[in-house]
Amino acid sequence: MKAIVLAWDYAIPQTGAAGQSMSAEVLMDEDAFNIFYQRNARPLWAYLARVSGSRSLADDLLQESFLRFLCAVNRGQDEESRRRYLFRIASNLLRDHWRRPMAAALDDLPEFAAPEVRDSDRIDSQAILGPALAQMKPRERQLLWLAYAEGSTHREIAEITGLGAPSIRLLLYRARRKMARLLRRQKLKTQTPRRNP
Repeated sequence: MKAIVLAWDYAIPQTGAAGQSMSAEVLMDEDAFNIFYQRNARPLWAYLARVSGSRSLADDLLQESFLRFLCAVNRGQDEESRRRYLFRIASNLLRDHWRRPMAAALDDLPEFAAPEVRDSDRIDSQAILGPALAQMKPRERQLLWLAYAEGSTHREIAEITGLGAPSIRLLLYRARRKMARLLRRQKLKTQTPRRNP
């Protein structure tokens, strides 16, 4: 038998015992969800955009992540565990996307290929970090973003990415070293004077 959860205009079917065992306390009302969405949509989108390098993919995965979050029965009891669960959903969707072979489209150009001008600090950080991040693997970008942009602990990163907690420290250390090496190389390129023949 199917239970139906109404999420605004969408009817989301849930099958089996999970759908039958839902109680009113597990479901999130519209006001609670709106507050949760307002607090987490922007950081989640930034994470998805930076890790994937695609604004359009980040838009799609953001909506899919929140939809799957709404469909989930056990999202956690407190705000922080719900947030980690949401990031875990997004990370899994990102991983699924990477596994699928796809043709490139104009909308999928990396963010650094056509930067938007918003404010000078963001422009400076994109000019410095953007090319280095573009040379890193998506997993490395993911770890660096979660650790330094989101401020997640190693345990939280392990929950979000599905990696083993003991390996996070080593993987993050390697990603930091690679980033430092790429930034040094980039700095050397910009400082080397060109000779006129």
